[in-house]
Amino acid sequence: MTAPGPPPAKGRPRRARPSDLDEIAGSLPGTELGVSWGDRPTWKVAGKGFILRREVRKDAIDPATDQPYDDLIVIMTADAADKAVLVDDPRLPFFTIEHFHGFNAVLVQESRLGELGRDELAEVITEAWAAKAPKRVVKEFFESQ
Repeated sequence: MTAPGPPPAKGRPRRARPSDLDEIAGSLPGTELGVSWGDRPTWKVAGKGFILRREVRKDAIDPATDQPYDDLIVIMTADAADKAVLVDDPRLPFFTIEHFHGFNAVLVQESRLGELGRDELAEVITEAWAAKAPKRVVKEFFESQ
């Protein structure tokens, strides 16, 4: 995975909105909105979660407020390298915490999604879906694009 690219030279792309999470995830083949980790809203494909709305926890503290984040989204990545691409790019709002070390996922605050273009968010979500979806479904999807 490469980091989502810069906006096109002609005008600014539409910024991502929180509602785009559900719109994009729901448009991918075989997805369903369910729950995991008890009652956490989770987008799944073939029973595997690829986007999760994380509960407020003491292990994820906002350094600006010294309070737990209350709007974290967990987005799966294919592997550690893809995770690093997203976390290491200073233009992107993705990060990780100690709890997620060794786990292929990034965190993003829902309130910071507007720092991404909608197309950038779609790319990240589609890659998360592809990491969990059956290979045949992923192949058919990308061949149809």
